[in-house]
Amino acid sequence: MRFKLKLIALLFFQLASYTLAADIDLSKSSKEKIDALVHEEIEKQNAIGLAIGVIKNREIVYLQKYGYSDLKKKQKVSLGTKFRWASIGKPLAAVAAMQLAEEDILDLDADIRKYVPEFPDKGVKITTRQLLSHLGGIVHYSNGPVIKTKRSYDSKNPYEDVILALDTFKESPLVCKPGEKFSYTSHGYILLSAVIQRGGEEKFADQVKNRICRPLKLRTLQPDYQWKQITNRAKGYKKKSGEVIESTDTDVSWKLGAGGWISSINDLAQFAKGLLSDDFISEEIKKQMWCRQNTSDGSLVNYGLGFRVSGSFPEDNLVVEHDGLQEKARSLMRLKLKDNDGVVIMSNSEYLNPYKFADLIFKILEDE
Repeated sequence: MRFKLKLIALLFFQLASYTLAADIDLSKSSKEKIDALVHEEIEKQNAIGLAIGVIKNREIVYLQKYGYSDLKKKQKVSLGTKFRWASIGKPLAAVAAMQLAEEDILDLDADIRKYVPEFPDKGVKITTRQLLSHLGGIVHYSNGPVIKTKRSYDSKNPYEDVILALDTFKESPLVCKPGEKFSYTSHGYILLSAVIQRGGEEKFADQVKNRICRPLKLRTLQPDYQWKQITNRAKGYKKKSGEVIESTDTDVSWKLGAGGWISSINDLAQFAKGLLSDDFISEEIKKQMWCRQNTSDGSLVNYGLGFRVSGSFPEDNLVVEHDGLQEKARSLMRLKLKDNDGVVIMSNSEYLNPYKFADLIFKILEDE
């Protein structure tokens, strides 16, 4: 009898949970409005392929695809099409780092050379916290000389090891003293991935898989290694002299920590949903990641630990986001904490303005 009562209670709980989840949806009219406005914006921007995901009250309520993943072959974008995340990969690295810090495995305020002595001594202390917030003074692509280490490798794809990927920039001088000013840098996040690998004593890619992909059930997220056959990988497009042409397709394995990932739109939406949920990362991690950081003179920057931030935690106006721009890709993830809503955009058109699409979709969410 007691077993039957427990079984009935369990079934009731499951049914209640299903009903609550089912109640979170977009109306048919809102979906139609989104599609109409997205189609209109695609025409304005001459975009080739696009996929969107909409999160409402911590649930994915809409996924849609538009245009072509391969224009020449007239192959349409599907929900299984894989786009590059580009710099949205930085929040992946940030989450992994913050999990290690919460477990007392990684000290965010220790000198990064404690973990990665292969990085040359620059005469000043650089911390993981500074790398996370782009305050470490590490060179980006064109704001200072980028000096590559000259050496030979035994491996055909050496930069799959994020420690060896440091050779792409580690001899470069700092662009400023650590903490002095905000200076966005992908190379800084390559260094961060090396710190994570050493701190967590596991390959960086495997830590992302185990710490993020598995708990969130991200089934397609993977490094965009050019030497691997990845099904449904989108072709990329750029503009040259006003004409849309196919993008180059270079290797991005060397900057995995900064933006070398690829997945379907569902996995990016699931990651955004996970960030909003209560059971993936703790409130304390969120509070730290989504708090605007200060320079050494006390000036606030519009960046937390791995995310661009506007507003303040935990106020109603808090918005956290990250975009990405890379060969073959333009992307955006935006989260509004007041309503636990989010929008993710993925495209194979480098010239796309994803903010226009996000603004349109959030307006519809607000109206609903």
